Amino acid sequence: EIFEKGFPAEFIAEGLDQTRGWFYTLTVLATALTDKPAFKNVIVNGLVMAADGKKMSKRLKNYTEPDILMEEFGADALRLTLINSGLVKGEELRFTDEGVKDMVRRALLPWYNSFKFFHTYAKVDNWSAKDNLEFGDNILDRWLLSKLQTLVKSVTVEMEAYRLYNVVPQLFQYIEDLTNWYIRLNRRRFWGDGLETDKCQAYSALYTALKEISKVMAPFAPFLSEYIYLELKTFGEDLDESVHLCDYPQFDNSFIDSSLEDAVTRMQELILLGRQKRNQVNIKVKTPMQNLTVIHQSRDLLNNIQNLETYIKSELNVKEVLYSTDEDKFIKLYAKPNSRVLGKRFGKDFGKIMGMIKSLKSEELKVYEASGSLELNGNTFSGDDIFVYREPLEGLEVLSNKWITIDMDTKLTQELISEGLAREIVNRIQRSRKEMNFVVEDRITLTVATDDTLKEVFSNFSDYIKKETLTTEINMQDSLSGASVLSFDIDGNSLDIELVKTI
Repeated sequence: EIFEKGFPAEFIAEGLDQTRGWFYTLTVLATALTDKPAFKNVIVNGLVMAADGKKMSKRLKNYTEPDILMEEFGADALRLTLINSGLVKGEELRFTDEGVKDMVRRALLPWYNSFKFFHTYAKVDNWSAKDNLEFGDNILDRWLLSKLQTLVKSVTVEMEAYRLYNVVPQLFQYIEDLTNWYIRLNRRRFWGDGLETDKCQAYSALYTALKEISKVMAPFAPFLSEYIYLELKTFGEDLDESVHLCDYPQFDNSFIDSSLEDAVTRMQELILLGRQKRNQVNIKVKTPMQNLTVIHQSRDLLNNIQNLETYIKSELNVKEVLYSTDEDKFIKLYAKPNSRVLGKRFGKDFGKIMGMIKSLKSEELKVYEASGSLELNGNTFSGDDIFVYREPLEGLEVLSNKWITIDMDTKLTQELISEGLAREIVNRIQRSRKEMNFVVEDRITLTVATDDTLKEVFSNFSDYIKKETLTTEINMQDSLSGASVLSFDIDGNSLDIELVKTI
C-alpha cells in the first residue's frame, strides 16, 4: 500500500553519469515488474569540474574546499551559483571561486541592500506593518506589485515543470528591478518628514515586495531569506515563525497589469538611452537638460510612458519631456529573423525566409508592430518571430534601440550650468555627512568658503541646497582652516566646507 501511494515517483535527480546506471536500472525494473515507468520526471545534473576542466581531485588540490567557500561567501551564494549554471540542464561546469563571489555581488548584496534601505528608514519613521500598511495609486507601487505577482506566477509554472534553469534568472531580474529601479526612482518618497499617506504607501509596497521575495527565494537562498523574513517580522505583522514554515506564495491575477509592466520597460529603455546620450556629449547627469523628445509610432504607448514622466524627468534631469508619433522624421525600421525559432521551423528554406525578412520596408514593419502578425510568402509570422529594430536617419543625432527612440536637446545655458553646479554642491555635502556618520534625520549648520562662481550658485540655489542636505543655516566666509574643514574641486571651482550638527 505504501509503495502504491508513492509509485511512480514524481521525480528523480542524479548526475549525467547515471544515464546508463541508476536511471536505466529503475526503468528496466519498473517495466518488468509493473509495466510502468519508475518516475514521472527526471532531473539530470551535469558534472562539476575544476577550473582547468579536469576532474576535481584531492590529490591535485585543484579546487577550494566547500566549507572554505561557504565561510567566505555564504552557503546561499554557493547554492545559487550551482543552480544558475548549466549543471541543472545536464551540462558540465568548470567551477571557479570567482563565480561564487560574483553571485554575492550580482544578487545577494543588492537584495540585502534593498532590505537595509527599507529597514533604516522604516525604523526612523516608526512605520508598522500592523498599523500603517496601505496601498494607493502610485504608478511604480502598482508596477512593483504587478511584477511581483508576474514573478510568482512564472516561477510557479517553471517549478511545476521542473525547469529550474528558467527560475533563478527571473529572481535576479526582480531584484534588479527592486534595487536599481523602484528604490532608485522612489527614494525621495522615503526622505520627507512624518508618515504622510504617500510615504506609508511607499513603505507598504517595498515591505510587501521584500516579504514575498523572501518566500519566493526561500528554496534557493534559504539563509538570507530567513534572515530578512525574521527582520521584517519585527515590523508588527503577525507572520509565521519562519519563512520555511510559510506556504509558498500563490499569484494573484488581479494585481497583474501587463500594459503597465510594458510601459515601465519602455521607460527603462529610454532612460538607458538618455544616459548613453549624456555620455556621448560628455554632460554629467547632475547638469539639467532643457528637453527630451520620446518618439514612437504608437500613441497608446506614448500615453502610457507619459504617466511615468515625473520619473523620466528626475532620472535624466530634463526640464521638459515631449512626445512624437512621427517616426519617419527621425528613424527607419529594419528587421532580423529570430534565427533560433525560425531556423527550426523552416530548416533548409531558412536562408530564403531570412532574406525576405531583411528586405521588409518600414511601412510593412509598422503594420507588423501594430497588428502583431505578418503574412509573407504564404507563411504567418507573429510574436518574436521577427525582431524589429530602429536606427537614426543619416545626419540626425537621435538614439534608438529595438523599442524606442529619443532626441535630447544638449544645448546648455548658463542657468542650466549653474543648476548643475548646485547639484554637485549637494552631492559633496551629502558625501561629507555620510563620512562623518551623521544619521539621516540630523540637521546641520554649514560654513562655506568658495570662489565667486560658486558663491553665486549658493545665492541663487540656497533653498534647494538647504532642503536637500537638511541644512538649517549657511554661513559664507572668506576662508576656512582647521582639521574639520573639507575641501573639494567642482569643475575647476574650489569649495571648502565645515559641517556642524545642529543641537
